[in-house]
Amino acid sequence: MKLSIFGLGYVGCVSAACFADTGHEVIGVDPNPTKVEIIERGKSPVVEPGIEALISASIRNGNLKATSDVGLAISQSDISLVCVGTPSNNNGSLDLKYIRRVCGEIGAALAQKNSYHIVTIRSTMLPGTIDGTVIPTLEASSGKKAGRDFGVAINPEFLREGTSVYDFNNPPFTLIGADDEDAAAPLRNLYSNLSAPVLTVGIKEAEMVKYACNTFHALKVTFANEIGMVCKALDVDSHTVMDVFCHDGKLNLSPYYLKPGFAFGGSCLPKDLRALGHKAKELDVHTPMLNSILASNQYQIERLVDMILQTGLKKIGVLGLSFKTNTDDLRESPMVTLVERLIGKGLKLAIYDREVEVARLVGANRDFIENEIPHISSLMRDDLIKIIDESEVIVIGKRDQEFHSIVNHLNNDRVVFDLVRLIEPGLTSENYHGICW
Repeated sequence: MKLSIFGLGYVGCVSAACFADTGHEVIGVDPNPTKVEIIERGKSPVVEPGIEALISASIRNGNLKATSDVGLAISQSDISLVCVGTPSNNNGSLDLKYIRRVCGEIGAALAQKNSYHIVTIRSTMLPGTIDGTVIPTLEASSGKKAGRDFGVAINPEFLREGTSVYDFNNPPFTLIGADDEDAAAPLRNLYSNLSAPVLTVGIKEAEMVKYACNTFHALKVTFANEIGMVCKALDVDSHTVMDVFCHDGKLNLSPYYLKPGFAFGGSCLPKDLRALGHKAKELDVHTPMLNSILASNQYQIERLVDMILQTGLKKIGVLGLSFKTNTDDLRESPMVTLVERLIGKGLKLAIYDREVEVARLVGANRDFIENEIPHISSLMRDDLIKIIDESEVIVIGKRDQEFHSIVNHLNNDRVVFDLVRLIEPGLTSENYHGICW
């Protein structure tokens, strides 16, 4: 089965690399010539362990190539996977301009193709988006009829940034949303090499599953943090409490998220919460708990700002800027928000993040760093020990193995805020703090 994958951002790169690695012929499609050129050289435009090795091997063996030519990609493939972004508008609704654009381009190419082609959405979209936006756009630009002349389906991704290659090959399940078997069957065959079950449901149900999952993941992070704050006030070890809590694995609890720590961020959870909240308002459905999650998450950042200001110290070293370990992704990173707030309070900051430092030179986040946060980029430093030695306060924002080496440098004169519990309790002084323990 030959695949064309539209959008060579994070999800698109991972999908292209992993499908090509399993023997499928894959064409990556992106309007950005830089991304195309990076992949054609066997490199990866995103930073994450394992992806570049897969891309390099697949380019060498001919299973993967990249282009900006939509017509060429459609003519040489059987299934298209759409992986473009669906960011938030200012009111929380989804911005579907990239979906409309790529579906228009695919539809125009389908007008010139005689054989049956399946257009599959990997992007996260609210229920009704395929029926209300994707199909009408494809039909209008192709002059053809969905379900008769071409197939339409959705195949949501459930990839965690930092561990996406493992997640792709070891999923709890694979979800396909299709309203006819002609579209569903070829997609199931794509995953025949995986041992996990392949679940096929209707398109709208599949659209909603991703929101149910991401909303619950966001809820679990917030729940653990709020329990952690109560525990801290009562001098109770919140990690012991939650470790015991997580022994109940029969009620759909995931210990991955249930660790008191810091605010959640990234490209999925905040955006999907806003979209679902906006849709609930449109439907006059009252969802006070869901609406409170982002406010509670923002409170974690404000709480840390207050704790840092209460020290009265001015020189702050920040270790980790992206929203989690093993990624350079800065989209809606709570660490970026924290840095912005501390800059606004007149504090002097120095920032270290090895993965983001790589992204400043090459990668999908280069434009974001240079154009959206140049004032933060100018605070980046490449000497970890020097940052520690010259700072009065250290904020540890990522569980990076490299940061374990700094324990001996954290003497009693330096205040440490550890947001990921990198350092075990009992090994540090009274100047060591967590937000939720």
